[in-house]
Amino acid sequence: MDIKNLISQMTLEEKASLCSGEDFWHTQEIKRLNIPKMMLSDGPHGLRKQDLEGDHLGINKSIQAVCFPTGATIAASFDRDLIHTVGEALGQECQAEHVGVILGPAVNIKRSPLCGRNFEYLSEDPYLSSEMAASQIEGIQSKNVGASIKHFLANNQEHRRMTSSSEIDERTLREIYLASFEKPVKEAKPWTVMCSYNKINGTYASENYHYLTKILRDEWGFDGVVVSDWGAVNDRVMGIKAGMDLEMPSSHGYNDSRIVQAVQEGILEEAVLDQCVENILKMVERFNKSRDVEAVFDRDSHHDLARKAASESMVLLKNENILPLSRKAKIGFIGQFATNPRFQGGGSSHINTHKTTSALDSVDIEVSYAKGYHIHEDSIDQQLVDEAIKVAKEVEVAVIFAGLPDEFESEGYDRQHMNLPESHNYLIQSVLKEQPNTVVVLHNGSPVEMPWINEVKGVLEVYLSGQSVGEATVDILFGDVNPSGKLPETFPISLADNPSYLYYFGEKDVVEYREGIFVGYRYYDKKEMPVLFPFGHGLSYTSFTYSNMTLSHTKINEDDTLTVTVDVENSGDCYGKEVVQLYVSDTVSSVIRPIKELKGFEKIGLHPKEKKQVVLNLDKRSFAYYNSQLKDWHVESGDFELLIGKSSRDIQCRERVYVQSNTVIKEKYTINSMIGDLLKIESKKVLIQPFIEIMAKTFRVNKESTDPSNVTITEETMDAMFNDMPLRSLVSNGGGTIDFRMLDDLIDQLNS
Repeated sequence: MDIKNLISQMTLEEKASLCSGEDFWHTQEIKRLNIPKMMLSDGPHGLRKQDLEGDHLGINKSIQAVCFPTGATIAASFDRDLIHTVGEALGQECQAEHVGVILGPAVNIKRSPLCGRNFEYLSEDPYLSSEMAASQIEGIQSKNVGASIKHFLANNQEHRRMTSSSEIDERTLREIYLASFEKPVKEAKPWTVMCSYNKINGTYASENYHYLTKILRDEWGFDGVVVSDWGAVNDRVMGIKAGMDLEMPSSHGYNDSRIVQAVQEGILEEAVLDQCVENILKMVERFNKSRDVEAVFDRDSHHDLARKAASESMVLLKNENILPLSRKAKIGFIGQFATNPRFQGGGSSHINTHKTTSALDSVDIEVSYAKGYHIHEDSIDQQLVDEAIKVAKEVEVAVIFAGLPDEFESEGYDRQHMNLPESHNYLIQSVLKEQPNTVVVLHNGSPVEMPWINEVKGVLEVYLSGQSVGEATVDILFGDVNPSGKLPETFPISLADNPSYLYYFGEKDVVEYREGIFVGYRYYDKKEMPVLFPFGHGLSYTSFTYSNMTLSHTKINEDDTLTVTVDVENSGDCYGKEVVQLYVSDTVSSVIRPIKELKGFEKIGLHPKEKKQVVLNLDKRSFAYYNSQLKDWHVESGDFELLIGKSSRDIQCRERVYVQSNTVIKEKYTINSMIGDLLKIESKKVLIQPFIEIMAKTFRVNKESTDPSNVTITEETMDAMFNDMPLRSLVSNGGGTIDFRMLDDLIDQLNS
């Protein structure tokens, strides 16, 4: 269709009507002009298509579809190809169900373990999050179906999410929260970006011109549709002006009339409205031109893919020679999650699965079973605990299935603590008293505290692994699949350790991100704080040896690409996969930076004694921080340490590279510039040194004298004092020898 010609034929009322949904899930149809409707549907880890009544909290029924592992789970795979394949499956299901856009992936940063929606978010780290999201989007859109990356921007809690303001400084936004969206938008080019409910620094996301237009469109080149989160519109006319194209769901004509009135009264330029209409029509045409009316999908084959994705993502947190289990051993499965597993989160992403597997149904040997607790009651049933203890005594290994029930985490509200249900902890501790050979399998969407961690011999984190969770869990427990997942987030020892702990919920509708860039491992490493399990941690049934780390250059310009290689060998006796992680550390910086940041990763599979060379590339952004003064990414000249590890705290190899910056930040010196800062710059030190010597004489330094009256200050203390003095101190401490005219001349020389 000739879209611009079509727009010219539309009435003002028709244009306005296109800017909100026809109903809960469809765009507006205009039969007079043969403009069809298009359906959007919930995701991001499965298709939640509702045929009739709509809702955005997962209350009403949806069609049967395949529930893949949630974002929190599949991010632990650190596998771009795997999440791309899952994206393809999602896109195929959308085509078969005539859905034009699936709402996902969700890439908001995990600022705190308390966020009720963490189960569908990818990571605390923006690099990992952006890499995985870009691959999933490319997979979805390879099937000519649109993805909707969400929730833009800084939607990091559920508490008062529709009115709260995320108060964040520019550097933190750029390095952490915007960075999670930037690569997927620039490179994967999602059809739509969903704006969030909350405000950013006082302005609602749905009417925030700075982020929706200046950054998203002008800077990043986004040319798709900005769609509101369902019910996120505050002022519809301001939203149009800001670049928010499509309001969902339908406003039943109320906001349409406001748009019409705003144009008629000259408050809104019709050309701005036309651009929104054009964006929406391009999206609708894109889907209808590429629609595969004969598309079908095989739910069973997608179920098998979900099983593979789950087993590749589960994280073996602890293993004291107890896993994998032997099929010849007497084993007990304890806990109701063994028969009725929690495998997905609550709310808008809740999938109506066509089948679900439990561990007890999937195991191919006879195992004893005890219920242990009631899933929907956080109360201790001593009779159930006693039955579990009886089973534990009779077996060689007890496997306890524990975690967070639906009531503990869901979209719409945040967790209040990091604890498992009391009934689960009590069960684990009771069994441990009778059976030391105990493994805990955890079903949860976010970190939990583990007061029993030192007593159990094994812990398997399965997160929320989708409908194939039972089969995948058994695959890992018995060694049919070697675990290879790595934590995409830090597990702190306690909630109070989290950097956002004091400020997370905010005061009324103001949420201050006072921890700044120090989210997750960036904070724990900087504080040298012990954690329960570090970012990137995950064990295997085999072992890997790293060697021969090499750099393509030892000195580069900031615009060069640096290639890092390392040899990895499977030094164990079974096939396994390893995630090679590359961190960058700025050894000396003029600004406060994290100790290290993830800037590369690659997952490889190796047979016993097989060795592969892993190649990782670094560019300017790998070394840069966001300079709010320059309004740009900036690399400071100097040495950077490159760290290759099995986790953020298990570094195997390290090398250094010198990076030369192309940008010199010219500082304007004043009477309040610090002497110590100037002494660090050789060209400035030469100019200021004579004045330092004059000032030093006034302190009558005599290191040889033992007479206290003859020594006013030691030379070391004097140097320290000079470092923290502003230039104006030269006059007051110069003994009358230095005047303000001389100081002005010095400042002119420093600035020349």
